[in-house]
Amino acid sequence: MLTAFARAFKTPDLRKKLLFTLGIMVLFRLGAHVPVPGVDYRNVQMCMDQTKSGQGLFGLVNMFSGGALLQITIFALGIMPYITASIILQLLTVVIPRLEALKKEGQSGQAKITQYTRYLTVALAILQGTGLVATARSGALFGGCTVGNQIVPNQSIFTTVVMVITMTAGTALIMWLGELITDRGIGNGMSILMFTSIAAGFPSSLWAIKLQGSLMGGWLEFSLVILCGLAMVALVVFVEQAQRRIPVQYAKRMIGRRSYGGTSTYIPLKVNQAGVIPVIFASSLLYIPALLVQFTGSKAGWANWINANLVKGDHPIYMATYFLLIVFFAFFYVAISFNPEEVADNMKKYGGFIPGIRAGRPTAEYLSYVLNRITWPGSLYLGLIALVPTVALVTLNANQNFPFGGTSILIIVGVGLETVKQIESQLQQRNYEGFLR
Repeated sequence: MLTAFARAFKTPDLRKKLLFTLGIMVLFRLGAHVPVPGVDYRNVQMCMDQTKSGQGLFGLVNMFSGGALLQITIFALGIMPYITASIILQLLTVVIPRLEALKKEGQSGQAKITQYTRYLTVALAILQGTGLVATARSGALFGGCTVGNQIVPNQSIFTTVVMVITMTAGTALIMWLGELITDRGIGNGMSILMFTSIAAGFPSSLWAIKLQGSLMGGWLEFSLVILCGLAMVALVVFVEQAQRRIPVQYAKRMIGRRSYGGTSTYIPLKVNQAGVIPVIFASSLLYIPALLVQFTGSKAGWANWINANLVKGDHPIYMATYFLLIVFFAFFYVAISFNPEEVADNMKKYGGFIPGIRAGRPTAEYLSYVLNRITWPGSLYLGLIALVPTVALVTLNANQNFPFGGTSILIIVGVGLETVKQIESQLQQRNYEGFLR
């Protein structure tokens, strides 16, 4: 692998792409440390040292921004608005006929959907930026901080507008940087920036676990976390690569004097067909009750019940709800992202069939049956992986510092595998031996 990596840098055009991608990643991380105008940076750092309360509520967005959210920098919103916009457009494609028609138009239709995604990203960035500024001004971003309400000293409308515009522009810049990596780098620009944000927090989180440890100067807990992380990476790689291959044969067709078809291929159905989307959906949905209580300030019975059961991640009700939501959203997302009837119709149109299954409706029913069966282990796997930080809280008291959480490890491994495959394919085009032998 190291030899192949060295050969990749010896290839001029591939070396240029790798260096360009690394340069964009460095620029992206630098932007995550530039404060937004109007923010008292010293008070922000003081609050981050005093309390970790903000991380429980805004932990998901803070992770995707590489820690920039709680520092209120120009990249505070990170890539989260783009992820949300992409998911919304993907869901609306199933509902709105116009978007479904654009999806079927090929490259031109996909370019139009990408344009809609950009507009929606900017709109969501304005909305989320306004919410973040309002939360910071009220002091709720760091609930246990003594100077939490002094993070934004000047609370005029002009200052608020400047802060929102700055964070929205930061999100638009991130979107542009991701597209630059896709066009001029090694591809998958948004995924690589997401990988960079999450990986940036690993060293500090691991060292914090070492400092908090009590056995052998913290090195025992540190070693256990590393071993646990390696085991999780191996499990995620195994499941992410697992797939059910459904054989498909195409009948021979005579067009003029030429014969077409007669080939055999397969439909790859991944065990984890939904990816990390169910975990994001479940996490976001569980944040809503806590946000509702925080912004209403209610002391009623329902608010006390939410604070007692749905805020602390180690509570059994929270864990059970989180697990069930992940399983539900796994089936939900697979149902809207993979249409067995459409696949069966396309196969029938081009003369394809599954051996032993009649074309048309029986094929669609068979695909739906197989998809439901492999989604069960995939959804259970996602739920178990997502609960790892909670288990770490109970055993190592390292909930916020545990780096190998469900969402982070799924994204890190998934993006890493995809990037290695892309570099390998470019090496093979130049008759070089790739990473995966």
